Parts: sequence; C-alpha cells; structure tokens
Amino acid sequence: MAGLDIGASSIKFIRLETRADGYALTAAGTRELPPEALVAEEIKDREAIILNIQSLVDACDPKTREVVVSVAGHAVITDKFEIDQKSGAEAEQAILFEAEQRSPFDVDDVSMAYHILREDDERRKMEVLLVAARREYMTEYLNLVTDAGLTPVVVDTDAFAVYNAYEANYDPDPDRITALVNIGFDTTNVIFLKDGLFHSTRDVSSGGRAIFDTIQKEFRLNRDLTENVIRGELDSTVDQEMLKTTILSAAEELLTGLEVAFSYFKSLAKVDAVDWTVLSGGGALIPFLPECIQSRLGIPIEIFNPLRNIEYDPEQFGGLDPEKIAPLLAVPVGLATRRA
Repeated sequence: MAGLDIGASSIKFIRLETRADGYALTAAGTRELPPEALVAEEIKDREAIILNIQSLVDACDPKTREVVVSVAGHAVITDKFEIDQKSGAEAEQAILFEAEQRSPFDVDDVSMAYHILREDDERRKMEVLLVAARREYMTEYLNLVTDAGLTPVVVDTDAFAVYNAYEANYDPDPDRITALVNIGFDTTNVIFLKDGLFHSTRDVSSGGRAIFDTIQKEFRLNRDLTENVIRGELDSTVDQEMLKTTILSAAEELLTGLEVAFSYFKSLAKVDAVDWTVLSGGGALIPFLPECIQSRLGIPIEIFNPLRNIEYDPEQFGGLDPEKIAPLLAVPVGLATRRA
C-alpha cells in the first residue's frame, strides 16, 4: 500500500510491499512545499500542493492510484471513553450519544469512526476509541488528493499513523510508559503507550515553523539555506552557540505545550512519570532540539527509525538516503502499513 503524507512544509510518499516476514520499501520520496502553501491545516495554495503531489508520485511510482492519507490538527478530535457493554445497533446508538456529549462540533458536521479497544466481561463494560473530523475540512483535504488523480482508500490520523509505524518496527515494552512525539511544521502529535498498548493522544498547536522562521530571520538566510541549517547540514558556516540559543528561544511554545500534554497524561492515567520518549517528524532532525526536549521533560529520548524492521535497498532511491531522513517518514510509513 502507498502512504501519502501532506505536511505543512513537505509532502512524503512511501510504498510498502507486504512480505512473509514483514514489509519491504519499494518507493520513497519527498517534495518541499512553497512557503505558506499550507498553514495550520488551512490550504492557501491548492494548485501548488496538487502539482507537488503529482510530481512526487510520478517520480516515485507513476502507477500508483490508491493511497492512504491522514489528517491532524484542530479539526480532528480523538477521545476514549467507557460505556456499558453492548453490541450491534444498540452499541452504535450508545457510542453516538456519547460522541454528541463530547464533540465540540455538531455531530451532523463531522465524519466519525470508532473502535472498541477492549471489553471487560466481568464489569460488563467496554472501552471505545472515537475519532471525529469536521466534514468540511475532510472534503477540502480529500479534494486535493482526488484532483491530483489519486484515490484515498483510507483516511487515518497522523497520531495513529505514527503509532502504527512504531508497532511495525518496535516491540512496545509493557513495563515502560512511552510517549511518541511527532514534531511537524505546525502541529506536534503526542501518543502515549501504557502497558504496551495505546492509551491516549494529544496534539500541541506548535511545531518547527517558529524555529524555522526565527533562524531565517536571525541569520538572514533564504529558504533553502534555512532548511539546510534546520537539518544540521551547515555546521561549519553557522555559529553553533548562536544557533543553539536561537533554537531554544524559538522552541519555548513547543516545550511548554509538551509539558502540558505530559502533565495531562500523568493525571489522566494516574501515573507518576513517563519512562521513555521516541521522537519523530522534522523536529527530530533540528540541531539541539532533541537534547533540549530531554532536558526540559527530564525523560530519556530516542530518535524514531520507522525503517528499522523494513527491508530496502539503499541504491534503489538514487540521491535520497531514506535512513538519513527516517524520522520524517514516520507518518507515511504508518499509513502504508494500513490495508484497505
């Protein structure tokens, strides 16, 4: 299956082939988007995004027509709740009623999906995961994909895509509480695992954009050079102490948002601490940022490699080194593990 991740700063494409012992990477690529083409999930330049989708897919795998895509941000809500154990239409009615009480949107204006996580026969209760997205936002977003000549066969969320990529490449430790932190350009997804299973997710309305804009302004760089700096590729020409100070200052909103998200989880899950953090997204490649997050949260950090258990030939992708940009590929890899 092919995963297409339309981010605020770039578009990522991954095709995985299912093998007897796991997955094989058969196509991969990225395309940078023009500045301000997509800001905080608001589409500003449709034509540029569509052209870049078409260009990327044509370069990676021109035969692709069906893709798995994802949504994120303020137009998407994820909630988990417990209801009395029911089945069939009765269960759907109970879940719909609960959704109406919890959704900040009118239920007639959203697309919803739910999944029963677990059932407790002894207590006659069941735990339900609910995901809802504003229908207007979904339609506008999916029209980008269809206008690019593609068919979206599954719509996921960025958070669950990261979780799926993690499950495909790691063995979640049931004795360790883990946080998956995916730092995008405008939004950061935080997924918490407890007892080796998904527990909850929370989005932080901040990402790499503030850091990017501050570096560009402070060092008076064009967009291309700023991208090189933010990926740690200009160490010899940029004062590293000044760069570190600039990044730490620009990341303050993100760091505060992460502190709130972790505090909320600990209160919700009734735990004292998070044991481990796995960092992905473009933010994982920003110099000094992972160390800063580790210091601020006081939690060990590992950089996520969503290609860890995936077979591929490095020579197959020309100038692209998948291993070098692996943290960027967490969402599209997770999407490509989905089956229609």
